[in-house]
Amino acid sequence: MTIRILIADDHGVIRAGLQALFNAETDLEVVGEAADSHTTLRLAQTLQPDVFLIDLSMPGLSGIELTQRLKEVQPNAHVLILTAHEDDGLLRETIEAGASGYIVKRAIGSELVDAIRTVHLGNIYVHPTMTRALLKDFYPEPPSEESAGSLINTLTPRESEVLKYIAQGYTNRQIATSLGISVRTVEGHRANLVDKLGLQSRVDLMRYAKEFGLLE
Repeated sequence: MTIRILIADDHGVIRAGLQALFNAETDLEVVGEAADSHTTLRLAQTLQPDVFLIDLSMPGLSGIELTQRLKEVQPNAHVLILTAHEDDGLLRETIEAGASGYIVKRAIGSELVDAIRTVHLGNIYVHPTMTRALLKDFYPEPPSEESAGSLINTLTPRESEVLKYIAQGYTNRQIATSLGISVRTVEGHRANLVDKLGLQSRVDLMRYAKEFGLLE
């Protein structure tokens, strides 16, 4: 299966280099390029790529705003942010906006190819240089295992299922399809999870589930 990619970056040299990198892989294909956010949105409608590789800083909308718009018009699309900024605050904002990954421009080619494949599978990719910053920003004092165990016991079987899907990087729509329920119902379960576990965001839920072995 070929992964169809749209590259959005305002530097032509970078776009050309990325296209050469991806097209050298048998399972990757660049189907479009854009130098600004408005062109990206237009091409999203006509090309409907599997993965958007977006520079965080482009003319028009910011990468974060563009991610939000793309998820509105193409909910199942996967957005991978490419940026020179190794900033944990920006990382947090992009994930909360709906991005599936965050990779820095100093990454080597094989890391970028791996990131594309990872987000296409529905998983979250965070470049290794940013992982520690993400955890420190969100979880300065992680809950104890004893506390986590007692909270897990308060979840219903369906809430546990939804939590496991969230931990794997599934969107609300993908969870709804997998479980045969409505998106609104998924949102309700997610709200219950946040309330019961005392967390605040999707990233909180993802780390919670992974840290305490709920995917095993």
